[in-house]
Amino acid sequence: MAAVIRDRIEDGTYPPRSRVPSVQAIVAEFGIATATAAKVNVGLKEEGLVHTEVGMGSFVSADAPALIKKARAGQADAG
Repeated sequence: MAAVIRDRIEDGTYPPRSRVPSVQAIVAEFGIATATAAKVNVGLKEEGLVHTEVGMGSFVSADAPALIKKARAGQADAG
């Protein structure tokens, strides 16, 4: 699920500063448990791809596309 959201950030489906799906929306789309969906959100935050504004929701970080590109380049170099 995190990979799908990461891909959507990279391809512009969720551009920088746009809202990403809520935990409930992730549950509905992927048919997973709420706890698992929450872990997806936490993981994306830890990667610096999204940030949460209290009472507003979670949004794509301004530098998320660059972070993804850098991570993918690192994976290619390692592989």
